[in-house]
Amino acid sequence: MAHIYLASPHMSEEGYEQQYVKEAFDTNWIAPLGKNVNEFEKEMAAYVGAKDAAALSSGSAALHLALKAAGVKAGDIVFCQDLTFSATANPIAYEKAIPVFIDSDYETWNMSPEALERAFEKYPNVKAVMPVHLYGLPANMDRIMEICKKHGVPVIEDAAEGFGSKFDGRMLGTYGRYGVLSFNGNKMITTSGGGALICTNDEDKREIMFYATQARESYPYYQHEKIGYNYRMSNICAGIGRGQMFVAADHIAHHKHIQSLYRELFKDVDGIALHENPSPRYDSNFWLCTIILDPKLQVKGEKDAYKNTIQGVVGGATGVTHIASTLHTDCEPNLNVEAMRRMLDLVNVESRPLWKPMHKQPVYKTA
Repeated sequence: MAHIYLASPHMSEEGYEQQYVKEAFDTNWIAPLGKNVNEFEKEMAAYVGAKDAAALSSGSAALHLALKAAGVKAGDIVFCQDLTFSATANPIAYEKAIPVFIDSDYETWNMSPEALERAFEKYPNVKAVMPVHLYGLPANMDRIMEICKKHGVPVIEDAAEGFGSKFDGRMLGTYGRYGVLSFNGNKMITTSGGGALICTNDEDKREIMFYATQARESYPYYQHEKIGYNYRMSNICAGIGRGQMFVAADHIAHHKHIQSLYRELFKDVDGIALHENPSPRYDSNFWLCTIILDPKLQVKGEKDAYKNTIQGVVGGATGVTHIASTLHTDCEPNLNVEAMRRMLDLVNVESRPLWKPMHKQPVYKTA
């Protein structure tokens, strides 16, 4: 039986990716600059409906540069979504800023506008706000943008998981002053490793590229007055990305089809709730299909679920993604979730827990 992976890259059958990579080799443009990089940036900006985009080495690099461009410095407060992958929060630590984690609403699992408003009452001096579009499902961006505009705080929109998703018909990554995309190997499209920072104006693009290329000043010799980073995307990776753009719509349609299959399969199953778009305003790419397991659900083998589990792992299971997950707020080990994961593994279906909230992560225990 073939193994069904959580999220696998899909190359175009026509070999578009190989064509662009071959062109880079044939012209000897292997470095992090060249035609593929320039064209991929244009194609990405056009796809999401933005002015420009910067192709970078990863989504994490894009988040880091967005914080730099927003002027975040040591000691500054940044509001960050609590339920997310650690890559959202870690760049805040890179700058020695202070993350304040904002709770999620139950409908989207993303940043709660109500919790955000309460946080502003407690922390009026905030440098940036970082909502996330978890598993491809949009956050309530109109309310989040309204609140942040009222307080005059820029939004860094983490759309790493939301490539091609829309809210109110508008592509994710274009709501905030900065929008972040990821092209990691498991994302909706891939460049092997890479990401992009969506830019709303020329000045932001210039500053981002300045820091992404080791902050080299405009002199004929090498002069550096600020700390920079080696964050550019290679021309090879950009070639893969250009090829992926030809099949991006097909990839998104496929993920939506998978969601529809689970919708049909689970419709009469008690104790399993598929996470769906809350309303027509939300248009998820369903990067990963996620479900909530009722705590009362009985799973075969539940009592033995942890007998063979590696001992000493921090945290335990909080849920399972694609196809099974549970939003378990206290993050204690959940036997029926681990039993479900193990049973799926026996039939060669990969599944994993949901992201563990940042405030429960040992590294952020003092945040």
